[in-house]
Amino acid sequence: MQVINTIDELRKQIKEWKKAGLTVGLCPTMGYLHEGHASLMDAARSGNDKVVASVFVNPIQFGPNEDLATYPRDFEHDCQLLEAHGVDLVFHPEPSEMYAPDFTTFVDMNELSETLCGKTRPIHFRGVCTVIAKLLNTVTPDRIYFGQKDAQQLAIIRRMVRDLNFDVEVIGCPIVREQDGLAKSSRNTYLSPEERKAALVLSRSVRKGQDLVASGVRNSAELLASMKERLAEEPLADVEYVEVVDGESMQPVETFKDGDLVAMAVRIGTTRLIDNFTVGDPAISFDA
Repeated sequence: MQVINTIDELRKQIKEWKKAGLTVGLCPTMGYLHEGHASLMDAARSGNDKVVASVFVNPIQFGPNEDLATYPRDFEHDCQLLEAHGVDLVFHPEPSEMYAPDFTTFVDMNELSETLCGKTRPIHFRGVCTVIAKLLNTVTPDRIYFGQKDAQQLAIIRRMVRDLNFDVEVIGCPIVREQDGLAKSSRNTYLSPEERKAALVLSRSVRKGQDLVASGVRNSAELLASMKERLAEEPLADVEYVEVVDGESMQPVETFKDGDLVAMAVRIGTTRLIDNFTVGDPAISFDA
């Protein structure tokens, strides 16, 4: 497995692969990898001749009071996981390699980035779109892979790819969960033992919502009231939002249909966690 730190070296290798007629899959990550990331690598490995993973904590998607400085990092462990899952090349640049000191060009988006996480993280998706656009221009992959846990991000990237005519297939992969239901996240490491137990209220709320959908509920207000009631049972849970939105536009809906998204962001202590489900997908199961 190659580890490359510069854009010039990366482009040189990609050109060699493309010249040989090989397909390339790209898995963008911020590192501190877990089984959820591994599932993206496995999907890319099964669908492409070559797999590139980026490990880059993107500074421009963090707000001034967010956890850029403390975001967990363990590149040695990341490389072990990536190699074990068949990744051919790891792109691990310094921020100065990605952004010149006088960098002023960003990819912005209206509407989709203004709901859910975009309400409280106003610069986040501008940073995400910019770095993904740069990776797409550099790697020129045939396919790019994202996890469904970041459902709004997935919808935004799909819209950006469509609107800006990137020649790439965007593939979403299912949420990977712990045995007790908690969605895998690099930020789970922030949780104390008590908070880790409390965090299970997110997946329990997801399952409550899925059960209501299965019973025939299609009214957003009814669904959200029940899910919020479940979240309120946990004293350590500080709910930022629970919403039902159109699966493509990310805009709130009063009556939902298959393909729409039910999403939440909840703080457990100081740790912000997200979870979601898509209406019509199979219900999650867990031991809790």
